[in-house]
Amino acid sequence: MADESQFDSYEGELKLVFADLQQKLDALDTSSTTSAEERKSSIRLAERALEEAKELLDQLNLSKSSIPTTQRTKVNARYRNHASDLDGYTRKLKTLKNSNNADSDRAQLFGERYTDDPNDAALEQRQQLLSGTERLGRSGERLRESQRIALETEAIGAGTLADLHQQRNVIENTHRNLLQSEGYVDRSVKTLRGMARR
Repeated sequence: MADESQFDSYEGELKLVFADLQQKLDALDTSSTTSAEERKSSIRLAERALEEAKELLDQLNLSKSSIPTTQRTKVNARYRNHASDLDGYTRKLKTLKNSNNADSDRAQLFGERYTDDPNDAALEQRQQLLSGTERLGRSGERLRESQRIALETEAIGAGTLADLHQQRNVIENTHRNLLQSEGYVDRSVKTLRGMARR
């Protein structure tokens, strides 16, 4: 049976993603001087981090199902805390996006000058591409780990079924022996009664 090590590993990754997401949300919350395009790009990065956090939370949920029931109580509490944190980040990002939409409406109404440096945009695109590739690699690794856990759980289930089948055979044999013993007892009682009459 799996222990908490896999859960701990995913939890460590999730904490890193949460820290990154918190940093992105704080930057969005205080970046009143950035252009609308830069703000939209920051929101997209925060949305990607939020999606990655959701994937990791799903992995946590999957890995805790293979932890022994005796150890699962504290793991369930940690999972619920992370799910609550994720809800908080989701609400905060939604608020910031709504605020961004209001800023965008004002920009369309009054106009806005864009002085973005093309080199900075290219650098940001490269960083986004590298970040996306890294996330894809981590997602693939988590998928392989999930498959390993599923196969391990399946093997445990098959072993449990084999044990139950064996135990059923033992119970059936015990039942037959008990019926046979009852037959012997009935015959013995009849014999004793016959002897008592004589």
